Amino acid sequence: MSRSILIRLILPGLLLTLTAFIHQPVTARPARNIVVLYADDWRYDTIGIAGHPVVRTPHLDHLAIDGVRFRRSYVTTSICGVSRASFLTGQWMSRHGNPAFEAFRTPWAETWPGLLRANGYYTGHVGKWHNGRFPAEQFDFGRSYAGRHFIKEPDGSTIHVTKKNELDALEFLRTRPADKPFSLTVAFFATHAEDENPRQYLYQPESASLYKDVTIPIPLTAGDKFFRLLPPFIANEKNEGRNRWHWRFDTPEKYQEYMKSYYRLATEVDAVAGRILDELKSSGLDRETLVIFTTDNGYFHGEHGLADKWYPYEESIRVPLIIRDPRARRTGLVRDEMVLNVDLAPTILGFAGVAPSPRMQGRDLAPLYLGRTPRDWRTQYFYEHATFRNTDFIPASTALVRRDIKYIYWPDFKYEELFDLQRDPEETRNLIRNRAYARRLAVLRREYARLKAEAP
Repeated sequence: MSRSILIRLILPGLLLTLTAFIHQPVTARPARNIVVLYADDWRYDTIGIAGHPVVRTPHLDHLAIDGVRFRRSYVTTSICGVSRASFLTGQWMSRHGNPAFEAFRTPWAETWPGLLRANGYYTGHVGKWHNGRFPAEQFDFGRSYAGRHFIKEPDGSTIHVTKKNELDALEFLRTRPADKPFSLTVAFFATHAEDENPRQYLYQPESASLYKDVTIPIPLTAGDKFFRLLPPFIANEKNEGRNRWHWRFDTPEKYQEYMKSYYRLATEVDAVAGRILDELKSSGLDRETLVIFTTDNGYFHGEHGLADKWYPYEESIRVPLIIRDPRARRTGLVRDEMVLNVDLAPTILGFAGVAPSPRMQGRDLAPLYLGRTPRDWRTQYFYEHATFRNTDFIPASTALVRRDIKYIYWPDFKYEELFDLQRDPEETRNLIRNRAYARRLAVLRREYARLKAEAP
């Protein structure tokens, strides 16, 4: 057979195959959407699946069953504004320089919402901001409000802040452009107290029956005996942690009333989380959306005779963290690695396929639940909190935190504490002068100095 005849026989088939290949539909990568459910003043154990004996959080429990729950999640600074800035920037306070309640100083291009928007994301933030003026122009859908549990709408009506979180979040999900990936932060004000209101925790009327017939356990370290064990500049009536303890917890009757109200706010947040998750599922988005639940700081429920947060004790610095990543093949995981709020920014960007800012200090958490745990994963971290208002009100605190031991340094007073968390998880025995810990203390001081120097 001649070459020309062979070409005439084969060429049509080749052209047909090539044409079919060219016109074959291309399977697009699933959209990588992000939803962050970001609550307030809510510590690591205030969730049903964590074994809490009272609080009911069925929707968050189910989210954990569908994803991964981190039992050792910490914040680098335990106060609303600074912690939220660390969440946005992936940086320690020493680097981002955003003090509590003041203007946000970090260039927006260094934040994860800014990077996502620059890479084609439709971005939203609804609810609490707490970093000075809310930069609505930096979001495609931005609404900021907090400070009161019942707030006035423009038409003069009143709405509970958690209900407003729900309505705004659902509006975002239902009106977003369908041709763009999206990110949404639902920044709840609950369970934060309304500080100027004598009732403190103002839940919605329909929640009144919750926990009505329950007796809330009082913490082992709630008594004056444990308050007096604190450093002298904390164990006095000028201190704001003690002041707020009087607002909420200084009688057994008050303790029951306010803790039940606090848990009602928590369950209301859980219900809204459930409605948002249902919306994702009914819209077919649940299999292409990263969902994160966490909070800005922990909270004292009367432990050490204190209320609120700020200080580097476990109740204040540990927070819940649940992640549901559609890439994960295994669900219901519980991880014990030490993870931080500064890890969330690189985790979100890693999921979206966007390079993090080189100034971010956290690490992508995905390897902890998608693959093998890195051998160099952290086993300690540096905690920092600036003086707020004055040293009587809230003194500065720093710490080197490990799972088994903690070294605390109060720079305003040059005062040290050392706690063996295995033997004394309630942090009631300061071992700083215990000779049996002298060698470990020397190591901790060196590591503290090294990590402090790396924070800026």
